[in-house]
Amino acid sequence: MAGAVLGLPVLLLNQNYVPLNISTVRRALVLLDRGKAELLENGRGEIHSIRRTLPAPSVIRLMYCIRRPLQQRRLSRREVFLRDRHACQYCGQTAPELTLDHVHPRHRGGAHAWENVVTACIPCNHRKAGRTPAEANMHPRNEPRPPRPNPYLLFHHRKPLDEWRKFLPWLP
Repeated sequence: MAGAVLGLPVLLLNQNYVPLNISTVRRALVLLDRGKAELLENGRGEIHSIRRTLPAPSVIRLMYCIRRPLQQRRLSRREVFLRDRHACQYCGQTAPELTLDHVHPRHRGGAHAWENVVTACIPCNHRKAGRTPAEANMHPRNEPRPPRPNPYLLFHHRKPLDEWRKFLPWLP
């Protein structure tokens, strides 16, 4: 039973209450024991050892502030689809099957970079083919650019626990 609890997620906050990471109960107990963090929420009861009874934390806060640079997002299909909101940048339709299109074709010197990749539906991608936007008379609706760095990206693919909600007020 205690082994299962040690692997549960714990929200790790910076000293200024900004979310840093999602850790495990095991790592959180180490930070609490060494005096590097304080317990803010205990939504799981206790863990019993031979000598002590420890709270199983749900939210902890570091005692010092960590300065962390904003992470740039990697160029991938999923990230391009998220940036373009799963809509074709040529016709505006949200199609179930989307592809990536290089605005300036790679075989003509176009780079595989945020500024040159957009989401396209299959018919638009075939219609544009290997031509430039001017040649095909098809221009993207939005100028392709890198997405802004997002310090809260770790919560986009994970459902936050109820006890975390008061520390993450911007989430629905």
